[in-house]
Amino acid sequence: MDAPYGFGFIGLVVLGFWVTGLVMAVTADLAAALPALVSGTLLAGCLALSLHATLRGKFLVWRDVLNELDLRGDERLLDLGCGRGAVLLAAARHLPQGQAVGVDLWRGRDQSGNTPAATLRNARAEGVADRVHVQGGDLRRLPYVEASFDLVVSSLTVHTIFGADARAQAITEAYRVLRPGGRLLIADLARTPREYAAVLARLNAEDIHVRGLGWRVWWGSPWVPTRLLTARKPATP
Repeated sequence: MDAPYGFGFIGLVVLGFWVTGLVMAVTADLAAALPALVSGTLLAGCLALSLHATLRGKFLVWRDVLNELDLRGDERLLDLGCGRGAVLLAAARHLPQGQAVGVDLWRGRDQSGNTPAATLRNARAEGVADRVHVQGGDLRRLPYVEASFDLVVSSLTVHTIFGADARAQAITEAYRVLRPGGRLLIADLARTPREYAAVLARLNAEDIHVRGLGWRVWWGSPWVPTRLLTARKPATP
């Protein structure tokens, strides 16, 4: 589950509204209880959207995104903030002769049970452990040489880096490790993909596009959408 502490807090708030509403309905009248009951129900709906996104929606969306890439199967891919492997392992299934590398800080506040051991267990369960490698690292200072990967992907990670300059540094690093002609795909929240697009434009990236990913990855409401940034490194410097 992504952002488990956030889910827990919202769940407690929902429970608080409902309990308050029920107490007021019993001790006062239904009209006085309605604001609390309605607020709790609306928040519960937002929570349900977020739960769908983290437990099912993001898997379906990335399945479609990866299918659209029409990969050869021998590429080397890097997943920025791979967590327990939702995108990393889905990509690895497309790379029978390639390699899928995941880098993360492995923070529990970002994802429940977030450890490299959990990711490798999932890789074995998916039957792709032979082509998956994970490594601890800061996205602002990637531990890889220039032009190491054919494809760099990231899902709902870069926005967790505090500060626009620090996020720009992470995007610059992602672009640095791409090989000429390589592709970059970053799914993230609200306006941040457009922020990354501006950074990539300054780096002279090509085919820069930002598009919405639909209701399956709404995080709390339709007003917090997930967008996908795609770009390409020029084949000729």
